[in-house]
Amino acid sequence: MKSMNKLVAVFAVCVLMSALAGCLGSDKFAQEVEKEKGAVKLVREVQRGNYDIITTEELKTLQDKKADMLIVDTMPFEESYKKEHVPGAKQFLFPIPDMVEWDVKATDGKTQEQFVELLGPDKDKLIVIYCGFVKCTRSHNGAAWAKKLGYTNVKRYPGGIFAWKGAKYPVDSVK
Repeated sequence: MKSMNKLVAVFAVCVLMSALAGCLGSDKFAQEVEKEKGAVKLVREVQRGNYDIITTEELKTLQDKKADMLIVDTMPFEESYKKEHVPGAKQFLFPIPDMVEWDVKATDGKTQEQFVELLGPDKDKLIVIYCGFVKCTRSHNGAAWAKKLGYTNVKRYPGGIFAWKGAKYPVDSVK
């Protein structure tokens, strides 16, 4: 009788664990599919743009070492950059959709020459370009255009201001 009770208890635990695994696992599997889509999209953008990427921690380390670099925030000035941006970042708006041809309207009236002026004459200087978050493609456009214009040391910071704030690093604003 005791062994029968143990067997029933083990069986009940197994059924419960299977049910929980099925319920929990299905969400985890669906989440993984979404993560995969995002990761593949990012990799394909990086390949298309021929630039590199940099993590939040790597960018913060470079800042702490006072590395010679230019950080470019590609978000809208009023809605984003003015309120908060990575310390030391300069603002230059890029659109979300792929910008194959230079579009003055999409860059808030700014020209390709103004972008080159911002990036500077040193084509080998480290340039880090970011936007809001991983799925935002403004930074892809900015990094891809920097590469098209002959800059060699271009990195996209895909985590953007959301990852920067998520790491609890300080932000600047325009007063």
